[in-house]
Amino acid sequence: MKVEIWSDVVCPWCYIGKRRFEAALAGFEHRDEIEVVWRSFELDPSSVSVHGPGEGQDHADRLAAKYGLSRADAEQAIARTTAAAAGEGLDFQMDKALHSNTFDAHRLVHLGARHGRQGEVKDRLMRAYFTEGEPVGDRDALLRIAVDAGLDEAEAARVLDGDDHADDVRADEAEARSLGITGVPFFVLDRRYGVSGAQPPEQLLAALEQAWAERTPLTVMSAPAAGTDEACGPDGCAI
Repeated sequence: MKVEIWSDVVCPWCYIGKRRFEAALAGFEHRDEIEVVWRSFELDPSSVSVHGPGEGQDHADRLAAKYGLSRADAEQAIARTTAAAAGEGLDFQMDKALHSNTFDAHRLVHLGARHGRQGEVKDRLMRAYFTEGEPVGDRDALLRIAVDAGLDEAEAARVLDGDDHADDVRADEAEARSLGITGVPFFVLDRRYGVSGAQPPEQLLAALEQAWAERTPLTVMSAPAAGTDEACGPDGCAI
């Protein structure tokens, strides 16, 4: 069964949601039969990347400006998100976060898919942004991250220096629009169910189980001899 997840690498709830989904998947009986596909979604396609500390606004000021908050309210929002992340074993260092355009990062995630390392690339990009303060819109930083995630350096460099997978990113985003996805993370299970937001693991597990049950034909565990099954039918009950 395919599970498609639209997310952005600079979205805090996407990172939290990734961990919660992983916890749900670990408890799912048929986890080895699940194909996870990471889809691209840019929260701010027009954003301009900075290339190192000291450039541009800090995260609290950016958040305040974007949502019309006071600095104090923005700091409280960051504290709540950081606490939620800690609950999933994530170490958010939002004071280090550098404003980044994520288009090229999404292209690397697609490159990772070609080599069966999409999840590893996604996770490494998120850790770089949220914990390590890496500029995930910077070409050299992205190349280091790609290599750390197990991708070939020369191939990753060719992708970053060209336009490979640009159409894949745009196709994911076009599909998100066609599905009515306006926020992330957004989970699509077997093209039957959509789950919005970083839901708790138990809710994600319940969604997995429901989607699986509806796609899997009933298997009769045993077929008793005619006339011997203890059941009722249109003609009456076994006696």
